Amino acid sequence: MDKIRITGVPEHFNYPWVKVVESQPFLQEGIELEWINEPKGSGAMNKAIRSGETDLAIILTESFIKDKIEGNPGLIIGLHVTSPLVWGIHLPANSPVSEIRQLEKQQFVISRFGSGSHLMAFVLAKREKWNPELLEFEVVGDLEGAKKALGGKDNKIFLWEKYTTKPLVDSGTFKRIGEVPTPWPCFSIVAHPTALDKNPEIIRRLRDLVYKMSNELSKKEDYAKQLSQYYKIQEEDIKAWLNQTQWSTDNTISIKMLEETMGVLLELGLIDKPTKPEKLLFTPLLVLVE
Repeated sequence: MDKIRITGVPEHFNYPWVKVVESQPFLQEGIELEWINEPKGSGAMNKAIRSGETDLAIILTESFIKDKIEGNPGLIIGLHVTSPLVWGIHLPANSPVSEIRQLEKQQFVISRFGSGSHLMAFVLAKREKWNPELLEFEVVGDLEGAKKALGGKDNKIFLWEKYTTKPLVDSGTFKRIGEVPTPWPCFSIVAHPTALDKNPEIIRRLRDLVYKMSNELSKKEDYAKQLSQYYKIQEEDIKAWLNQTQWSTDNTISIKMLEETMGVLLELGLIDKPTKPEKLLFTPLLVLVE
């Protein structure tokens, strides 16, 4: 039996994927779906696409675009979440700092270089008018590594999706002093070209099943309760997150959005030059719009 491996962070954004994989819709056609949790985030998923260790990955848009320009063979087959990701700005729980402007010369804790936690440090620096060339980073791997790194007295900064870390803020593990949203749709669906060559129609149907699932779940009255129980996040926090989240439910993708995202990455010095938007995409499965 063939297998399609799908990798994503173990966070509430990916619940529609988890539910579709649980249903195993292609078994009668000899294809099994495997869901792989990747707590280290987008940098690790870019690496998995590069190495062929996964067939599909749900990667932060900015992280993949940067990695694609640097040689990642993957291609976007659609968006997963079209609204921005809201990153919490976290410090050690015992930090006396109360204002973001006090953090200009502090070190950032990141999962890995090229990850969202790394790239969003530059977005924050731009917003706060800090010199991006002076940013310093400590690589910690994942959320568990960040908890250890923020366990001391230094005012290290950790950027991570605010609702994922909300239980850690509530328990006094982290202190959150602000937020920084992405200036682009947060999650893209990326496929390895080998998987697209082998099973393009199955991958299209899989993506569309996730779109259908995202749409159906968002209409259920108990959706917030389901997510709260599955991911151990307070139901009121899930409701607040759902109110600001927009799911992708079709195969359209905006050329202007991709151009603007590359423009921001270029302005931040994170890419040397943009590429043609079409080079980021597997166009046979997409409808391109302005």
